[in-house]
Amino acid sequence: MKILAITNQKGGVGKTTTCVNLAASLASLGRRVLLIDLDPQGNASTGSGVDKAHLKLSIYHVLIGEKSLQEVIVSSEKAGFDIAPSNRELAGAEVELVNELARENRLKVALAKLDHAYDVVLLDCPPALNLVTVNALTAANAVMIPMQCEYYALEGLSDLVNTIKKVRAHLNPTLEIEGLLRTLFDNRNMLAQQVSAQLISHFGDKVYQTVIPRNIRLAEAPSYGLPVLNYDKSSKGAIAYLELAREIMSKQYVNKEKKHG
Repeated sequence: MKILAITNQKGGVGKTTTCVNLAASLASLGRRVLLIDLDPQGNASTGSGVDKAHLKLSIYHVLIGEKSLQEVIVSSEKAGFDIAPSNRELAGAEVELVNELARENRLKVALAKLDHAYDVVLLDCPPALNLVTVNALTAANAVMIPMQCEYYALEGLSDLVNTIKKVRAHLNPTLEIEGLLRTLFDNRNMLAQQVSAQLISHFGDKVYQTVIPRNIRLAEAPSYGLPVLNYDKSSKGAIAYLELAREIMSKQYVNKEKKHG
């Protein structure tokens, strides 16, 4: 079971958009996908067609130990994947967990009980390096970092890389950065091209080949509670996320070959 944390403490970089649309794309390619919404804003839940205002159970109840993950998972039927939804209640988890033992392991323990029911689990992290994000990084096998190619992006990236190193040293020794995803990309923008070139020179093949463009359909789809694939499958955004899903699947295959070869 591949567990991929999608994180960046900087807001507005297309993190939730990536979670929802990658989940739908992987599901359309035949993978069993679970999306876990770890952001109190609950945007991934809304974008997957879940009414977060009327949730009786959410990922909050899993983290505080009241419910199992199986009890809170719902199906996003239109999109073809399952989701453990979230809402504002999750903001309270940070305070409630502060004095608990092994508080960083709550999500990892909950996921272990799923017993490989899914091929891929995507974790939509909040835009902060807090206890919920640390739970995601402790539970994950790998990290995807969506980022805009702009001046401040590189500055925030070093903070996140340092956090990942700390989690690897103390909580999750096998955690690795799987890739950096260039989002909201405008090819006509000279600065975007320069930052993109810097990323590739610094991180090499850790930068996904797939680039997610600025696309109005990607921005419109969440208001209909749909991934872009279900909203306009011929749009540039839908095509790009399908490409990303294929790239991730081929990377996984290559890594398996390396292990067994």
